[in-house]
Amino acid sequence: MSDNYKNNQDMCMDWDDAIENDGQEFVILPEGDYNFTVTDFERGRFPGGPKVPACNKAALTLQVKTDDGIAIIRTDLLLYRSLEWRISAFFRCIGQKKHGERLVMDWNKVVGSKGRAHFKPRTYQDKDGNDKQANDVSRFYDYDEKNFPAEDEWMELPDDAEELPFE
Repeated sequence: MSDNYKNNQDMCMDWDDAIENDGQEFVILPEGDYNFTVTDFERGRFPGGPKVPACNKAALTLQVKTDDGIAIIRTDLLLYRSLEWRISAFFRCIGQKKHGERLVMDWNKVVGSKGRAHFKPRTYQDKDGNDKQANDVSRFYDYDEKNFPAEDEWMELPDDAEELPFE
């Protein structure tokens, strides 16, 4: 039995279980640059449209931690040659590719990757005609490890901070 199967089994509920998790409000990011973590990747198919025929797509889920909670961003990368630049930008963003380098895409290493991108809110109408907002990726930035300090690094004190007495 795989670990993923066991974890999914642990999520199952009985009919008389107690519930308390109300979920969180959907967080709309103000336009700007944010660090993200890729939390999910699914292979799928784009059904085709006026500019791009039916093709494979990578459906990505990105998470951005904010003071208001975690923003969830879903974005698709269409595997179509005229959009190869966007796929290349994504792989540079998560540090798997260098500019100008040829790369065989390794989708197995995408989940858990970190990157930085420019996000913009987008307004759309749902099926009932109500105005809604979603977070969109406007552009991916090339990976720069300065944007991702190690989580276990000690925070440096400002120059004017007094030494803490430990005796």
